[in-house]
Amino acid sequence: MIEILEIEGRKIACHVNRDGFNAVKKTLVFVHGSGGDHTAWVNQYGRLKDDFNIAALDLPGHGRSEGPGEREVGRYVEWVEKIILKLGAPRPVLIGHSIGAAISLAFALKSGDRLSGIVPLGGGATMPVNPAILDGVKADPVAVIAMVSKIAVAKANRERLTGALTASLSLVNPETLYGDFLACSRFDVTETVSRIRVPALIVCGDEDKMTPAAMSQYLKDQIPGAQLEMISGAGHYLMQENAEAFNGALRRFAESLH
Repeated sequence: MIEILEIEGRKIACHVNRDGFNAVKKTLVFVHGSGGDHTAWVNQYGRLKDDFNIAALDLPGHGRSEGPGEREVGRYVEWVEKIILKLGAPRPVLIGHSIGAAISLAFALKSGDRLSGIVPLGGGATMPVNPAILDGVKADPVAVIAMVSKIAVAKANRERLTGALTASLSLVNPETLYGDFLACSRFDVTETVSRIRVPALIVCGDEDKMTPAAMSQYLKDQIPGAQLEMISGAGHYLMQENAEAFNGALRRFAESLH
């Protein structure tokens, strides 16, 4: 079900699996990637809903949430903090894809005591964006979205997923997509990421061309006690490309937390 939250005078949409969270169950909060929305996690919230409290949010300017979007990861962190507070989700596991991964890392650095764990997917301590993509989003968003949708998934999965990914990214205002890419390009926690003291499961597709495995390995090496899970046969959209493997890794990690 979609719950509409009133935050800072804006309507913020969030897919939740129940009216009121079960205090006994762990809570998973999902943050989508650049230009995405909560439907990016359809293969997760549908399959994990019986065992966890689920909240898959739409960032401002995305999906059914009112805009505008932001241009700094830190501003999105502030929104996610307020959403978690509004939902009444004490110390959730924060799962983030792409810019959502950056948000999870920045959240852990700022307010790690409010989380049980983080699961950054397809992320890194920096998230550089090709200047041609940044410029292209403004000049020819249709072409850029088509290109990104193709390279974002492993070759074997393109026929199955590229069309749906293109359609999804085409729904967002190009200015919002530009802002997300700009926020990623500005993101850099290289000097501070080792200060994270939250349990972390770093996840990467073994065929990710957008945030290659070396970026996830760096996070694993820098964050004390972090685990690294490589998802086989998957690119940047690993949670859709190999949902079974990702869901299993997420479940094991979440159940290991206290």
